Amino acid sequence: MMKNPKFQIFAGKNEKFYFRLNARNGQQILSSQGFPEKSGCENEIATVKANAADNGRFLKKTAKNGKFYFSLTTPDGDIIGSSQMYKSESGRNNGIAAVQRIAADAPVEDITE
Repeated sequence: MMKNPKFQIFAGKNEKFYFRLNARNGQQILSSQGFPEKSGCENEIATVKANAADNGRFLKKTAKNGKFYFSLTTPDGDIIGSSQMYKSESGRNNGIAAVQRIAADAPVEDITE
């Protein structure tokens, strides 16, 4: 089990940089789009930290397969990150609560090096 929740910056096979926010149990609860530069990824993590406490920044969605997920947005409505798929609305809501609880103080681990 992880000692603490954390953001991880990693490189994809497409040579873009991504972040994921992992809960204390290691489960991924938020992930980003790809960025051509690591600095873009780092800036987006700062944006998550700044917006995660605001209930109004979360879009609750249902996928075509009936599973539930959410996206975190900027004040302008741009998507910062999206969640995994959840089997239930309560699971999705628990995921949102976890992001709100841990994002602001979560350390950043760079695993690209």
